[in-house]
Amino acid sequence: MSRKNLIILAILLLAGGYFYWSRLPRYGTGSMVADFEIVQTDGKAVKLSDLRGKPVLIHFWGSWCGPCRQENPMLSDLYKMYHEKGLEIISIAIERNPDGWAKAIEHDGIQWPMHVMESGSFDGPLATQFNVHAIPALFLVNKSGALMASNPSIAVLGRMVMEQCR
Repeated sequence: MSRKNLIILAILLLAGGYFYWSRLPRYGTGSMVADFEIVQTDGKAVKLSDLRGKPVLIHFWGSWCGPCRQENPMLSDLYKMYHEKGLEIISIAIERNPDGWAKAIEHDGIQWPMHVMESGSFDGPLATQFNVHAIPALFLVNKSGALMASNPSIAVLGRMVMEQCR
């Protein structure tokens, strides 16, 4: 292989490695999730630390995202089953259309109160904090504030929430 081809291959490998590593979740399983605050649609501020003692699902989605919209009813069912046992959900919508967001919340039957909307460019503070570049994205935080799972399947998420809500 020529020197030029080796240099090109090295550059491609470095670029691919950078792309891969830049897309990994910011938090590893078991690491403490840094506190953050959202201001809900009703104007009330909530910090992640206010929810200590409860499992918290951090849910990144968008009204324009087909897979997100398919996942919402399943998350609603999970919330209905486990909210009284402690489960909280914080939804962060990656949006450009506030009206579409509000309509999707209503249409999809999303009943939890903690919602916030961020830039549709994935450059909002929470998308940046969690290194979210694609949606849907789910992060389950345990009662102690440590990350339990990043992007688990709904079945795995259900089992993990059930364990946390015992």
